[in-house]
Amino acid sequence: MVGTEHFDDAGVFQIRDDLALVQTVDFFTPIVDDPFIFGQIAAANALSDIYAMGGRPLTCLNIISFPKDQPAELMGAILAGGENKAREAGALIVGGHSISDEQLSFGMAVTGEINPKRILTNCGAKVGDILILTKPIGTGVLTTARREDRIDDKVLQPALDAMLQLHAPALHLLQTYEINALTDITGFSLLGHAKQMAEASGVSILLDHSRIPLFPEVERLIEAGVTTRANRTNWEYVKSSVTGEEQIPKTRLQALLDPQSSGPLLISIPKKYGDEFVIASKEVGFQYTTIIGHVTELREKTKISLVAH
Repeated sequence: MVGTEHFDDAGVFQIRDDLALVQTVDFFTPIVDDPFIFGQIAAANALSDIYAMGGRPLTCLNIISFPKDQPAELMGAILAGGENKAREAGALIVGGHSISDEQLSFGMAVTGEINPKRILTNCGAKVGDILILTKPIGTGVLTTARREDRIDDKVLQPALDAMLQLHAPALHLLQTYEINALTDITGFSLLGHAKQMAEASGVSILLDHSRIPLFPEVERLIEAGVTTRANRTNWEYVKSSVTGEEQIPKTRLQALLDPQSSGPLLISIPKKYGDEFVIASKEVGFQYTTIIGHVTELREKTKISLVAH
């Protein structure tokens, strides 16, 4: 039912009239030093794709590459972190696969379930919809800065809290409200995933950059020269589709290009439900949920317009 056509967050395969499977896989190298927390974040990141389709996670398979010269206790802590987050999601770890490699990485293949009539994809945004973001952005900058000892754990903590926060509490909202399009913001950045939603839906998107929530210190760190390699590739990916970038601070633009781990959901919803959804999302724990823009008619090559109201 859903494949690779539109860069969706997961694939969907129908089993019967009232049941379909949602499947995804995601893994990456450590972004924090604590192995247990890394395992939690990697698991939350993989589970997020299931929620982004409106599904409920069922089972997980661990995927890990591990250097021979590292202690077994390190692997155990990573796997324990992943199991902790899977359990929080109500999912079971039913196996996995490991390989020996010079580079440590961890993630999961996750299977979930969904009613075929309630699948949420990134290709249904409609003109007049408003766009909602559920978490702040800036995890790439902050984790990079922490690895470089430019910030301490206290500055990183809000980003850690957000990366560890599953979208499970919001699932009933996603299944209840009339949501036209949905995606989670990860490696392609907010601008990259917004571009994919616009292209898949045949619309353009207007983002009010002044309303987009950032974690504390993100713009200061960017001003000091902290960015990721993905910032450059993300800009190459979106630059032909963006207008208005010359009107906003460079630090803000770089934040919108920052790759996220276990990032926010970007939701396209009819305007009449927008304020109500924001309130409901905050009530279930997503305190930074914010309206950040709206959907417009397709404007030639422009997929994303950046403005400040």
